[in-house]
Amino acid sequence: MADEAFSIDKRPLRDLLQQVEVGKAQLPEFQRGWVWPYPNIASLLASISMSYPVGTVMLLKAGGDVRFKYRPIEGAAPAGEPEPESLVLDGQQRLTSLFQALKLKNPVVTQDLRKRQVSGWFYVDMVKALDENGDREDAIRFLPESRTVRSFRGEIVEDYSTPDREYEGHLFPLHAVFDGGDWGYEFTDHWDGDKVKRKLWRDFNEAFVRPFDRYHVPVIELGQATPRQAVCQVFEKVNTGGVTLTVFELLTATYAADEFDLRKHWEHECRAAWKAPEYRVLREVSNTDFLQAVTLLATAERRRSEKERGTEEDRLPRIGCKRKDMLALDLDDYVRFAPSVIAGFKAAAKFLHQQFLFDTKFLPYGTQLIPLAAILALAGEATQSAGAQQKLARWYWCGVFGELYGGSTETRFSQDLPDVVDWIRGVTAEPRTVTAAQFAAGRLLTLRTRNSAAYKGIYALLLKAGAVDWRTGEKAEVTGYFDESIDIHHIFPKTWCEKAGYEANLYNSIVNKTPLTARTNRIIGGAAPSDYLQRLAKTAETTPECVADHIRTHFSRPELMAADDFDGFFGARKTALLTSISAAMGKSILDDESADGGAEISLDASDDTDDL
Repeated sequence: MADEAFSIDKRPLRDLLQQVEVGKAQLPEFQRGWVWPYPNIASLLASISMSYPVGTVMLLKAGGDVRFKYRPIEGAAPAGEPEPESLVLDGQQRLTSLFQALKLKNPVVTQDLRKRQVSGWFYVDMVKALDENGDREDAIRFLPESRTVRSFRGEIVEDYSTPDREYEGHLFPLHAVFDGGDWGYEFTDHWDGDKVKRKLWRDFNEAFVRPFDRYHVPVIELGQATPRQAVCQVFEKVNTGGVTLTVFELLTATYAADEFDLRKHWEHECRAAWKAPEYRVLREVSNTDFLQAVTLLATAERRRSEKERGTEEDRLPRIGCKRKDMLALDLDDYVRFAPSVIAGFKAAAKFLHQQFLFDTKFLPYGTQLIPLAAILALAGEATQSAGAQQKLARWYWCGVFGELYGGSTETRFSQDLPDVVDWIRGVTAEPRTVTAAQFAAGRLLTLRTRNSAAYKGIYALLLKAGAVDWRTGEKAEVTGYFDESIDIHHIFPKTWCEKAGYEANLYNSIVNKTPLTARTNRIIGGAAPSDYLQRLAKTAETTPECVADHIRTHFSRPELMAADDFDGFFGARKTALLTSISAAMGKSILDDESADGGAEISLDASDDTDDL
């Protein structure tokens, strides 16, 4: 921002707290609640009493084009419903603490260091405050709401519940710091003008009370023209000790100025739309994900509209869903496109079910849901044909096996929406995501845990191919596959592989793993396949041929397993998996390390294992 976009000055603490009291300074709705414990407040009060700097307060001048819903600082109760002149961006904790301790005539409701709620009053011991060898912070006390201190037996050992007892205990209440000296006059009257007490008050007033009256706070005030994005960025930069402000929270405060409750809409209209069990794959969709999809549609419509008006290609507004794009999303666009996005996410769940992805646990990329929902929302009925579904599936699996949605993805989202929609409509050729996607054959050997998107993708392909449990013959899908009794297990057991001298990188790879029930895995144990295949048939009360048919549904060769031929099995299953991935992506997969650039994948190829 340019220099003229903000002002810097110093304002009397008294005036700032007065602005808080009458509602001229309030909080934007996105500010969190007050959380300072009383020892922090005592330290702040001590610093001001000694004229130490306590940091800058940052305000936003109200009344600009960017409007936020606002609320009074906690404890303030301004008359009527005044509109603020300034909104506090940084300094909320300090201003609230000072207002409650110095201006509020009620107990301060705060918390202790263990975050337990407590309420009470701040006092300062006049004698200790004047001790040059003492710590000013030790002179400040936080007394219970009753203004009494009790022993562990419940007996009152200190009582300052009346003004007379305050005077006798030489305890000055901090809420009297701006009372113009009234408490001091009453203090000296109580002691009948005693010279010693009068001098104590004069010294204390000069050393402790007057610094509050003279204290000035550095204030940076952003101008009315400050854009929403800048407010968000500034807030996060200065609130380094707080929780990061999300786009959703900022837009919630913005829309609330027009009486629209974004949070309520998200909870009751959006997320509630997919609470049914069949939509459980959507259960981790966040409010920010939803806003990104809405922003994609809004910016796509803006670009289409400008194009129809004849705007030159290089001057068309871009499609996007980055932070600044979402912050520029106005309420009218949100209301217009949110229903389409809700329908888009529900259609995305149905599409994922067709790809045998039923639950977030095995969803390759949660982020890919955002462009998927936007594509389905924008393309509408055009996505329902068999050809469109094939194209959509190909784009999806290219993203998964090309592992293209693991990092910064907003730019890819903005490409996917127009690319895939136009491709479905037959306007353009393959989307950039499809063109860019590559799956290296050697990647199978490094997929060992379900943390990888490609790992999860392969198991979805197994389900889609009709994988059944080896013992029961039941399909591992929908309820069974995601039940806790089914997990990923070794085909050639780890114990057997270790004894046979095979490398862990081979037997722990996805090529040697498949989904099985816990009971089937217990039957397998650590035995050789030639041994456990017989036991499987016996416990299943079926024939070895039937078990072999079950095994084939996992892209595995039972005859090689029966011969304990790990090398032959590994090479055959690797080829079968690559063939399935190739079909899903609609792209050829070659041995990326072979000399001729296109050798068939098998374990006998020397390049397959050299690096392992």
